[in-house]
Amino acid sequence: MFGVILCGGSGTRLWPLSRKNYPKQFLKLYSDHSLIQETFRRTKKIIPAENIIFVTNQDNFFNVFNQIKEIDGQFDRKNILIEPASLNTAPAIALAMKFLAEKKKANPAEPVIILPADHYIGNEGEFSKILKKAAQSVADNIGTIGIIPTKPETGYGYIRKGEKIDGFFKVLEFKEKPDKETAQKYLTSGEYVWNSGMYIFNEKTFSSELEKYSPKIYEIYKKGYDKILENFHSLPSISIDYAISEKSQKVAVFEGDFGWNDIGSFDSLTEIMKKDPNPRHVNIDSKNIFVHTESNRLVATVEVDDLNIIETADSILVQKRGRAEDVKKIVEYLKNHNLRELKHNLIVHRPWGKYEVLMDEPLLKVKRITVYPEGKLSLQAHNHRVEHWVVVKGTAKIVHGEKEITLQENESTFIPKLTKHRLENSGKINLEIIEVQTGSYLEEDDIIRYDDVYNRK
Repeated sequence: MFGVILCGGSGTRLWPLSRKNYPKQFLKLYSDHSLIQETFRRTKKIIPAENIIFVTNQDNFFNVFNQIKEIDGQFDRKNILIEPASLNTAPAIALAMKFLAEKKKANPAEPVIILPADHYIGNEGEFSKILKKAAQSVADNIGTIGIIPTKPETGYGYIRKGEKIDGFFKVLEFKEKPDKETAQKYLTSGEYVWNSGMYIFNEKTFSSELEKYSPKIYEIYKKGYDKILENFHSLPSISIDYAISEKSQKVAVFEGDFGWNDIGSFDSLTEIMKKDPNPRHVNIDSKNIFVHTESNRLVATVEVDDLNIIETADSILVQKRGRAEDVKKIVEYLKNHNLRELKHNLIVHRPWGKYEVLMDEPLLKVKRITVYPEGKLSLQAHNHRVEHWVVVKGTAKIVHGEKEITLQENESTFIPKLTKHRLENSGKINLEIIEVQTGSYLEEDDIIRYDDVYNRK
């Protein structure tokens, strides 16, 4: 059995926590692990790690690799596939299925479980039980997991169940997100389940149904993995639901009831966290208030009701409960006005680690830089600024002009303008330094890059 974890989404409805260059699947929202780490950890309980692959985009490749390596140091980076373009789930799954067939030599009849990277599962034992059952019973069907609804939810798609056969239901039809009245009818009837976006099928069935219902993708798919990569941009941007599931006569749904939540909004996150109130929230005569603080600031509310309050280092969102979809309007505004808060938080993630801007003023910028073990910044120089580095934790291996130096905790160095330099962590723990920049221009594009192990330009 194989597993495919899809992790190329943007998570715009969770702004300001989720940003374009660090979307929600990499956030730690309800535990000490990020959503993608939780998904990988759950999947490993039923599928060997070497049989689990990820599909993501170029920008997030190292976010995936660094986070999975953090909990599984032996994970093979070759199991992380890069989509040449973001084209929804059908092309991403096609890329993964052909990789498994050609590169992993998977048996065409072997089941493959397709999982989103950003879901919450409350009952992991029941989750594993349902997925194992589905893998054993799916045969030559396109299997999916339908969540038994608990309320008239308008934020999810629905699946209408048909005849029950061998532990699953034949799917009669897929339904788009309904209005409240329709959702209540679905709930009352007992004929519908929520569409979780999880799938189980084998390569033989996938290929056959792709040929029937999505010939544009199939024409490239049949030519092989390398051809899919080469021609990926020409594929239609379409979900697996529209490409195959809503047309196929072989779709089967397995019912699941394991505390599922897609964390698609702050209202969803509220449901998960309602038993764990924020200790940094002082509540005076307020009701139904959800507070999430990234910087651990104290938040106080007085006589207000039904609010989500989300605080990060550079932005604050105050949102009326029940208006989750409107966060997309904020994201669109940020995009149209080219505001930097769309892409990055003050904590910026890089292939080698991350940095946090502590102070940003004309002529002065201060950063806290973290370099992961084996991480290495590019060999570079700057035209307009000088840099002062102080090691806070770990050991820094530094190229400084024509020489190489090593700095321990509480030691420092000075990098003049136009001096070639590189910072590297060759140790076993994270390297942390404080960088003080001074000069006439302190933006990130003041960089002359001579060499980079991550092939950035």
